[in-house]
Amino acid sequence: MGMFPLYARSMSSPRDAERGDGRVVGFRLWPPVAVGGPLLVGLLLTGAVGDPVDLGGWRVPAGWALVVAFVVWNGWALALFGRHRTGLLPGQPTSTILAEGPFAVSRNPLYVGLLALHLGVALLAPSAWSLLLLPVAAGLLHWGAIVPEERFLTREFGDEYTSYAARVRRWL
Repeated sequence: MGMFPLYARSMSSPRDAERGDGRVVGFRLWPPVAVGGPLLVGLLLTGAVGDPVDLGGWRVPAGWALVVAFVVWNGWALALFGRHRTGLLPGQPTSTILAEGPFAVSRNPLYVGLLALHLGVALLAPSAWSLLLLPVAAGLLHWGAIVPEERFLTREFGDEYTSYAARVRRWL
């Protein structure tokens, strides 16, 4: 779900989330860091040691297509937060589960968007190392944000979230 999935997230500690300090989520790792960290490491590796392969000219139109897809996809998802008057920024309370637009396709559309942006930037840079680290970013998102969020949503919304999760895939 890009930076913020179905609901607003908090940068509070997991302990705060466990105490039930309101309708916000405690991350283990903030999503932009989970994606940006591996991207940055890959870019630094490319600068330091070069790339093991030449990505070729196809990478430029593909990279731009992914960046544009990120803007459209995440913009649509973020607009839905405003329309439904639920928390948009970390720390704002979650008032509803969104199940339309990109949220009807993925439980984590904003995270899918962040991974598409990672891929697009890696192609445009170009950085084969960043491409190779994309699964690391996905794993960090899963561990640092998705697992705590799913636990939070199940606790806060119960059967409503469980039913949604049974209908809609986590990624795509």
